[in-house]
Amino acid sequence: MSRVLGVRELRKLLPRPGFGLLLDRAEIESREKLTALKVVTVNEEFFNGHFPIHPIMPGVLQIEMMKQLAELSARPELAKSADEDIHIARMEKVKFRKPVVPGDRLRITAELVEETPASRKFRTRVCIGEDTASEATMTLEMRIIPDPVELPPAVAEFDRTDAVPMDINKLKELMPHRYPFLFIDYLAKQDEEGMVAVKNITVNDSFFRNAPDNMAVQESILCEMAAQSGCASVLSRPENAGKLGFFMAIDSMESLAPIIPGDQVVIHINLPPSKSRFGKGSGYGEVDGKVVFKISLMFAIVDA
Repeated sequence: MSRVLGVRELRKLLPRPGFGLLLDRAEIESREKLTALKVVTVNEEFFNGHFPIHPIMPGVLQIEMMKQLAELSARPELAKSADEDIHIARMEKVKFRKPVVPGDRLRITAELVEETPASRKFRTRVCIGEDTASEATMTLEMRIIPDPVELPPAVAEFDRTDAVPMDINKLKELMPHRYPFLFIDYLAKQDEEGMVAVKNITVNDSFFRNAPDNMAVQESILCEMAAQSGCASVLSRPENAGKLGFFMAIDSMESLAPIIPGDQVVIHINLPPSKSRFGKGSGYGEVDGKVVFKISLMFAIVDA
């Protein structure tokens, strides 16, 4: 028999929602099939930063919705306590097909398609009525968020200097992203093939506001960091002056290690020049020289 959950139960079952609980109700039909409801209103804080003039729900928050629904099935079997984190270990075939705007009612589905003793793989979807807004295949696993054991080096290769090719003010000139949805601090390096962006991770970050003390950055937010890095680089090219970049797809994403407050994330994105209105690239993020995630993504460059 199916079971419908409201916010009170969802908050108990999803102990670390990070950016916030993104489900209003959920129905657990079985461990293999789940459905949820999310109604979208202009008063949601993320619309202040995405975007102030033309509000669109970030695609990565749709990923987070799908993940939270799948976690309702995965957590009871993979985690023994609230201190054990259920995260997206791998993502593939992620597509953003239709913009989500204030006033939309979203129906989210998650179907368990494969499992191992240590993982659960789900096919997930977000719909507006009969139309698909986004979809993804994701594999969830359990991990322990470690406590730090040392301070990072006092000086790092990509620390900010006055000579960086693009500081936060220049980024804000190119992109409409604003608080609480601007997720890179500066570009440390840029050439024709790509760039290196940096995001400092602090406990005061907006996506940690509702999180417990031992929270790591959600994989959905890492995808947005990579997308914003690529967009900034492409939009700075003369032929794209005044245009906008929209996230279209993630071919694949792999999370290799948790990212916690105090980390400096260095994002390397390779974006070869293209005459197409679609930007396609691949890259990785590293912390203290260690690769922590890999990603292959695509976005569209459109007239503002």
